[in-house]
Amino acid sequence: MVAAPSRTATHTVTGQEGTRDRILGAALRLFAEHSFAGTSLQMIADETGLTKAAVYHHFHTREDLLTALGEPALTEMRAAIEAATAQRTPSARAERMLTEFVDLALRHRKLTSMLATDQAMIHLFRTQGHYDELVGRPLTLLAGSAPDPAGRISAAVALAGIAITAGRELTDDLEDDTARRHLVETGRRILGLRAPRTPR
Repeated sequence: MVAAPSRTATHTVTGQEGTRDRILGAALRLFAEHSFAGTSLQMIADETGLTKAAVYHHFHTREDLLTALGEPALTEMRAAIEAATAQRTPSARAERMLTEFVDLALRHRKLTSMLATDQAMIHLFRTQGHYDELVGRPLTLLAGSAPDPAGRISAAVALAGIAITAGRELTDDLEDDTARRHLVETGRRILGLRAPRTPR
């Protein structure tokens, strides 16, 4: 019979997870305020009230922090790409990619905004092999009904514009449903998509 973990052990694990979450939250705030390149582990330690050694215990580098911050969004983006790819027509694939990305951008407002504008983050994701996979494929899907240069440019404007706008103060006072509706409608106009017919 396997003994249950002691209360002390459980408390320790919970405490470690709580400290890790505090570090990630502080890192996200500081990356947004000072940029990825402009934020040090010491700044993150100061923000959390921890020692630099305590931060280093959980994350050895800023790159480790960014990887941990980005993993949930990357996983969701892969699922969104799969869902869009499964649609039957180019327009349906573009519509599904658009709506999935708007939802993702609103769930990860600060991160998606930074990934669209912070050159150090973009470079890191390129070197990790994520950027082309997770930006190139959505662009192809969004431009699917018009895969010429104009369509690809429209797709890039829609993708970057949604990511940046979702993370700006402009949407802070909006309910998520309202922000979602406006972002999707704007994306459709940029991409030349018609809103799907609603069943009567």
